[in-house]
Amino acid sequence: MMPAARESLLDAAYTALRRRPWSAVRMVDVAASAGVSRQTLYNEFGSKEGLARALVRREADGYLTGVERALAGTGDPRERLAATAEWTTTAARENALVRALLTGCWSERLPAPGLSAVRSSAAVPGQRRADGALPSPADLVALVRDRAVAALAAPGTPRTDLADLARCGELVARLALSCVSAPPAEGGVADLVRAALSRRPPP
Repeated sequence: MMPAARESLLDAAYTALRRRPWSAVRMVDVAASAGVSRQTLYNEFGSKEGLARALVRREADGYLTGVERALAGTGDPRERLAATAEWTTTAARENALVRALLTGCWSERLPAPGLSAVRSSAAVPGQRRADGALPSPADLVALVRDRAVAALAAPGTPRTDLADLARCGELVARLALSCVSAPPAEGGVADLVRAALSRRPPP
């Protein structure tokens, strides 16, 4: 199957999930919405569980792509970290799967694939990756931290400054997660990040 057709099936599954609980989403309806046969859908994902894992994997990847985009933006490191925190809270607010991945709280409306890898016999490379281990909230914090270091550290940065930057990246990720669970009453997560980093600016 062409990658575009796989994406169309994942788009159809995501749209269906926005309208009804995952338990009520039918494979035949997802296939029809994407304009392919049900057999094609099963050939690509193997099962409804396989489709769920692929959908969750795609949303996790999309979130991390947004993190990289925020870190690559203009401005000093503090502003780029603030943008990363804003993206985290926005993505969690707008995408229930991203929110579940970040918090570990899966509502009954959502698929709840296990985070550990499952045995895969998929012939499709994308599905074999989806059948691998899915990121936990702690994994995502570490991924955001590591991306912050990679994006913000200048060549030749001393090891002590790299460690300090990693701590700042983790602080920002954890501040953002706290605002996902308990939104601030005033201002936004970017203000919290700026305030926290004003005492400890990134190297």
